[in-house]
Amino acid sequence: MAKRKICVVITARPSYSRIKTALSAIQAHPNLELQLVIAGSALLDRYGTAVDFIEKDGFTITEKVFMVLEGENPTAMAKTTGLGVMELSNVFYNLRPDAVVTIADRFETIAASIAAAYQNIPLVHIQGGEVTGNIDEKVRHANTKLADLHLVASDEARERVIKLGEDPDFVVNTGCPSIDLAAQVLEDPELDFNPIEKYGGVGGTFSISEGYLVVMQHPVTTEYRQARENVLQTLRTVDALKIPTFWFWPNVDAGADGTSNGIRSYRETHDPEHIHFFKNMEPVDFLKLLYNSKCLIGNSSVGLRECSFLGVPVVNIGSRQHRRLRGENVLDVPYSEDAIYKAIKQQLEQPRNTQSTLYGNGDSGAKIANILAEADLRFHKTITY
Repeated sequence: MAKRKICVVITARPSYSRIKTALSAIQAHPNLELQLVIAGSALLDRYGTAVDFIEKDGFTITEKVFMVLEGENPTAMAKTTGLGVMELSNVFYNLRPDAVVTIADRFETIAASIAAAYQNIPLVHIQGGEVTGNIDEKVRHANTKLADLHLVASDEARERVIKLGEDPDFVVNTGCPSIDLAAQVLEDPELDFNPIEKYGGVGGTFSISEGYLVVMQHPVTTEYRQARENVLQTLRTVDALKIPTFWFWPNVDAGADGTSNGIRSYRETHDPEHIHFFKNMEPVDFLKLLYNSKCLIGNSSVGLRECSFLGVPVVNIGSRQHRRLRGENVLDVPYSEDAIYKAIKQQLEQPRNTQSTLYGNGDSGAKIANILAEADLRFHKTITY
């Protein structure tokens, strides 16, 4: 029997950690052939060149698709998606996969869904059925309606996808593959590398022997005009704490220019010696950095997914993760320096949170590969009620 060709499209750095263990399981499965397409900001140096980490981990890149237009505003997002549809349509036509896998909810993921669905290629959507507070919400549910097989990360997400009219037999809770990486970190949690020596970056150099913070704050696409002021509020708050801090660059979303400009201008005018800035890290290193931190601050979904499993305290700011499933490790606050400051202080003073398995137990990658090998890969469906 010929191997099933599974084409996985990775469009941004966070998508890699969301699928890495599934890629390994697909690659190792005797009945599957992995076709790996890297596109979008995952190819760009200014966003951390995730493709370098992917190749370093031993994966062979089948195709690279350059599709990001400059601008980092809603129009650039729309045009990037349109270019993605054109380019990925050619890629799928040439590769002739048995199924295409699109991951989660970033704006450009809809390009892979459209290019596959319009060519009658079975579409598999990873991590549908969740809710958040920006354009990702619309994209995620649009991906769900275009997809034929849904591999969701929680029971709540499965119920929501079924309520959207999808066939329950094609909606499976596999958990999130990023939790697999978090489970590996718990087996060997020591921070066994110097972040600044290994990854460079810019900013202060300091000792972390008495602990440190991590910040990852992205613009909110529906509030992109406020991105600069939003990040400045967090910068001023973290600067006032004078605790060693590792700060990560934002994703390529509308408003990223504002976030980046706010970081650069603050760094130039205030020179915060206790803050060091990075573009990206290998997924396992990043999770080790999080596990050994005092607190994660910002609005990244890693605070709700991996940090809930690892028990890392999180201060979640603003609306970006609105209504997404979260554990007891998360404190939600508005964009207010006073509220952010009090929440950080509260998280620093209370004991570490217990581990949560909201998003899986650490075996998602193998589950996904087995389902892709055995599932009925249809490319048409009827809404159920």
